[in-house]
Amino acid sequence: MFISLWEFFYGHFFRFWMKWLLRQMTGKCELQRIFDTYVGAQRTHRIENSLTYSKNKVLQKATLVVQSEVDRCVVDIMKEKNINPEKDASFKICMKACLLQISGYKQLYLDVESVRKKPYDSDNLQHEKLLLKLWNLLMPTKKLKARISKQWADIGFQGDDPKTDFRGMGILGLINLVYFSENYTSEAHQILLRSNHPKLGYSYAIVGINLTEMAYSLLKSEALKFHLYNFVPGIPTMEHFHQFYCYLVYEFDKFWFEEKPESIMYFNVYREKFHEKIKGLLLDC
Repeated sequence: MFISLWEFFYGHFFRFWMKWLLRQMTGKCELQRIFDTYVGAQRTHRIENSLTYSKNKVLQKATLVVQSEVDRCVVDIMKEKNINPEKDASFKICMKACLLQISGYKQLYLDVESVRKKPYDSDNLQHEKLLLKLWNLLMPTKKLKARISKQWADIGFQGDDPKTDFRGMGILGLINLVYFSENYTSEAHQILLRSNHPKLGYSYAIVGINLTEMAYSLLKSEALKFHLYNFVPGIPTMEHFHQFYCYLVYEFDKFWFEEKPESIMYFNVYREKFHEKIKGLLLDC
């Protein structure tokens, strides 16, 4: 109750007068002061908040700008805030960089969501080729005897036909598994081997799909923002999402063996514990 009242009064009264007072004292608007004080994720995040909670419609709409309109949007912001480009030459560069990150994150979520919504289709030749590619990457010396086969359990699928395991994350789950296996083949082989541990083993492919869901949920909840704002100076892309997935695969395997669960039956408990650990790391800007 107290927090809600504080947010109301701060947003409607105190913030306005505080910004006005600081502008009189420094001769700079809030956006300029942020650029002078912060760098990396803190800078972009504070700029995004300042624009979002501004009463100025031009500034509010800036957080929704598409990438092709960023340059014009920066010019509009400078006009609204009476910022002289000759006196503050860096403002235009900094604001453009922030808006590209902000708009890029929103676009990345839309791109990931679009792929996630596509179900695995066994009648789609590209989907089938991708699935067979996964097998060949992980089991290069072992021939798959049939498309529907118990052999799929060797790389951690639940049934004879892997397509049923992709229902939650669609084709995105398969794309991530292939990306990791193709770009980090040696690591993929090592982790697959470890996943067959007699006591601490787990289903490699099923866990991989679970980690796709984790990466997706962290992106959707915006927990991934600070990481991307810090490490991607421009526009975040699907490549960055796949790289983050690879990090999760590597870290989860390490986490699982460090924790030494009594049984695979406790997977959801440890999955949630791992999720909270990663989320905590990501939210540290």
